[in-house]
Amino acid sequence: MKNKFFMLMLVLVIGVLAACGAKDKASDKNSNANEGTEQKQVLKVGTSSDYAPFEYVDAAKSEDIIGFDIDLIKLVGDKIGAEMQVQDIDFNSLVPALQAGKVDVVISGMSPNEEREKVVDFSDKYNQTEQVFIVKKDSGIKKEADLAGKKIGVQNASIQETLGNKIAKEVDATVEGRTRIPEIVQDMMSKRLDAGIVESGVAKGYLDTNDKLEAFPVKEQPEDFKAIAVQKGSDLKDKINKALKELAAEGKIQELEEKWLKVK
Repeated sequence: MKNKFFMLMLVLVIGVLAACGAKDKASDKNSNANEGTEQKQVLKVGTSSDYAPFEYVDAAKSEDIIGFDIDLIKLVGDKIGAEMQVQDIDFNSLVPALQAGKVDVVISGMSPNEEREKVVDFSDKYNQTEQVFIVKKDSGIKKEADLAGKKIGVQNASIQETLGNKIAKEVDATVEGRTRIPEIVQDMMSKRLDAGIVESGVAKGYLDTNDKLEAFPVKEQPEDFKAIAVQKGSDLKDKINKALKELAAEGKIQELEEKWLKVK
């Protein structure tokens, strides 16, 4: 009887030990599998997709947002080990969205200025450009003095809005804001606006597709360069700056300029 009891207990002990060993092996296997599948950090990127060739949607091909800025921020994401999820937001809502934590990064042809720098941080510059007036060829507007008594369209909360207000005082014109760049062009074509202020790269896109338009440069060019915005005090600023330096050194930013801006 004792021998039978002893044998029964031995069988139970061996079974428990075997189960433990199998569990340990399974745990080791899962641990090893997880080591190679560490998930990337996901960052929400805000942009305003009305600013070709920097960010826009080619509706004839897809609903995806494409452009210089979109390619650049994806390259930055690769450098810092993050997946960039792009969201379309009206330009004048981008900084508030960043402040509220709705997005982690903003890239949208945005120029740092005193007002913005009070509430968000900016990366080093990644692109520099000039500002131009875009007008209809039959408008009779060839220089800034011709804008007297005219209506100038600008994008709300943009560097062009600040510039337009300054010029309007000098030539006695009126400035009207619009949410998106295409609205400025549409209202100009329908004579609700007489001119618009946009940057040269954006203007080129409209001139290439509309032979009724022409452009001339703003007389006094403000310092205008684009930078990536992050939340105030975010450690992303240093990471992004490092990534931009590396991408510039590797010629990647120049490649994007050649691809999207036709700059060589």
